[in-house]
Amino acid sequence: MWMQDKPLLQEELGKTISQLIHAFQTTEAQHLFLQTFWQTMNREWTGIDRLRLDKFYMLMRMVLNESLMVLKMRGWEERQIEQLLKLLTTEILHPDSQAPSGVKSHFIEIFLEELAKVGADELTADQNLKFIDPFCRIAAQTKDSLVLHNITRGIFETIVEQAPFAIEDLMNEMEEEEEEEISEDDEQEQDVPSKRLFEKPSKGSFCGTESDMGEEQAGDDEDSTGTILQFDYEAVANRLFEMASHQNTPSQNRKRLYKVVRKLQDLAEGLFPEDDIPEKAYRKLQEGRQKRKAKKRLPKSQLQNKTGRGEQEDPSADLSSRPERTRQWQGTEADPAVPQEQLRGCGRRGVHRRRRRPRAGARAKVPGCQEPAMKRKWTRKNKK
Repeated sequence: MWMQDKPLLQEELGKTISQLIHAFQTTEAQHLFLQTFWQTMNREWTGIDRLRLDKFYMLMRMVLNESLMVLKMRGWEERQIEQLLKLLTTEILHPDSQAPSGVKSHFIEIFLEELAKVGADELTADQNLKFIDPFCRIAAQTKDSLVLHNITRGIFETIVEQAPFAIEDLMNEMEEEEEEEISEDDEQEQDVPSKRLFEKPSKGSFCGTESDMGEEQAGDDEDSTGTILQFDYEAVANRLFEMASHQNTPSQNRKRLYKVVRKLQDLAEGLFPEDDIPEKAYRKLQEGRQKRKAKKRLPKSQLQNKTGRGEQEDPSADLSSRPERTRQWQGTEADPAVPQEQLRGCGRRGVHRRRRRPRAGARAKVPGCQEPAMKRKWTRKNKK
């Protein structure tokens, strides 16, 4: 895997390595394989250069997917789930583990995605709660702010964001069940399509085009949203509140988790975050926040230039109130006491004036200073 450079061969090799877990027949041997893999990744992670990170990210995703496939093949047994979660917690999530922050962050990011790919159609809300229970405990106990942020963002806030799609899937399943019951009761409707076959199609329409388009659009919608896990939001909120309310929980963790608990409680009551704010107002709020953040990032000099360009200065305003840059443009000899009429002909670099030579008698007499010869002759003639 280290020497492989071609993407397709990297993917094939990653599948081969991750599927080695199915070669072991006993649960102990499979868990030993997983434990060795994650310990190796933790030990060698700091030596991986940035050009090789992507293929090892892919390998970690594939190994997690295959480990969940083992649980699916065994019918999602509760004991098997507990053993696998215990192994992953001790090797990756626990504070005493030697896992670097990169391994932890990537594992938290991909956990719900891979769990949804493998068992979204089979897992119940209670089983999904067991899968996220280790993250609740680690989020309440950890002193690492990065781990806390990744868990709240990658696990709990992802559940909140996917809530509307999860409820939509439930409604679709209920509608399908109702349609199946109706189709079983109504046997007379089966003769109706045979009569419609002999009817002429309307002008400008073709048979089956509308249904095919509807099926294609439905398939595109499913691919865009993806498979989504079902959760009991009230049960998740209660479990998270129980872990956050312990005395040993740091105050920073408690505040962060209580915010998530409120969102989950609102979802349990049927209140969604998007329903409170309309779309137009929500977009305006986002644009305003982005502008404020951009202003904070700019230095003071650029902010003064932007405000100076947009505003039109009053020509009758005093020169002393103008910024220093405009004074430099007017020249070093510009005096704020000079009227504005004398400065009309000046350009950007200032006024070009001829320096007048001072008269001989204009200089002040300084004691102990010798006067020039011409001045002495002039003074003698005047005296005579």
